[in-house]
Amino acid sequence: MTRPDTALVRRARKMHRVLAETYPEAGCELDFRNPFELLVATVLSAQTTDRRVNAITPALFAACPDAPAMAAAQRADIEEIIRSTGFFRAKTDSLLRLSAALVERYDGEVPGRLADLVTLPGVGRKTANVVLGNAFDVPGLTVDTHFARLVRRFQWVPEDVAKDPVKTEHAVAAIFPRRDWTMLSHRLIWHGRRCCHAKKPACGACPVAHWCPSYGTGPIDPVVAAGLLTTQGPA
Repeated sequence: MTRPDTALVRRARKMHRVLAETYPEAGCELDFRNPFELLVATVLSAQTTDRRVNAITPALFAACPDAPAMAAAQRADIEEIIRSTGFFRAKTDSLLRLSAALVERYDGEVPGRLADLVTLPGVGRKTANVVLGNAFDVPGLTVDTHFARLVRRFQWVPEDVAKDPVKTEHAVAAIFPRRDWTMLSHRLIWHGRRCCHAKKPACGACPVAHWCPSYGTGPIDPVVAAGLLTTQGPA
């Protein structure tokens, strides 16, 4: 991969420093106590909010506290618990297959390597990096919809690269030191949920507007923009 331009690296890292100051509490918004719970919660978070997932996981983990228990669970029981997260039949299938694979291949434990995680049913690089960064302290970039939108607006990656999550991951990884990857992901996601919204970003109230090439995509009037800010995103 081509080495990123020095000016881009400086601008991107400055924006990250400001986001770090803006969101000192940024972190994973899924509730979990161990790698298995985070893996399951991340799978459930597809096409729904973290808040909704957090509402149902206590009951799910009470019934299925680990991979062996979930692999042996009745499909109907899981479907009923996770129904409100949407696509509950497909998600139940993923959870059953995922748990069975953990039991068969890893003695019921979640592996701590990307190469192993992505071989599990329903687990791609995004999910794997969430688990690695937050449950194993292994740096990773989580290229979700917020992350992808922001790096495109910030022009940290070219437009053609921004269309591909894996290419985006590698391009952004070349800009920042590895130790920053996990927290960079959290801060971009928090900013995307709270300020740089998909349809109407709060440009006039954005802490990194000065360095953003897409400034003006949303309202630039400070009062109007402030009305678009949320203290908690659609987590």
